[in-house]
Amino acid sequence: MRDQANTEHLSVGAWTKRCYFAGRALMDATLRPYDLGSTQWYVLWHLANHGPSVQRDLGRALELERATLSGIIATLVRKDLVEQTSIGEDQRQRLLTLTAAGKALWRKLPDLSFIHEAAFGGIDEAELATTIRVLRSATERLQNLLRKD
Repeated sequence: MRDQANTEHLSVGAWTKRCYFAGRALMDATLRPYDLGSTQWYVLWHLANHGPSVQRDLGRALELERATLSGIIATLVRKDLVEQTSIGEDQRQRLLTLTAAGKALWRKLPDLSFIHEAAFGGIDEAELATTIRVLRSATERLQNLLRKD
């Protein structure tokens, strides 16, 4: 009962975080049999849906720190799911492409849209649109504040 009372008064940010972590935990549990984590899945998703990508651009698209992305890519290369090739005049840029094994795994992975449906199915579309608008605005405000520093 006490835990319920504590959660009733959490802020919007706290509920957003709890929802994100619950969704991510379900995603990780679903992907575990395929030896993938959620961030690895996002990299594969991007490559499967947008084609080959320069590693730096992928990091920006997924909003991942360079070191984090480097570790994830190294793991995916080691698993033979992603190929990393040097491009550019100085050969320092890295082009990422799904390998044949990566494409085959992608085709076998479960559709994760059930997570969205479990979380938001049955919720009024106007309420969802308001939630998205509020969270987008809050995110932009915080990012602008961060850029000022």
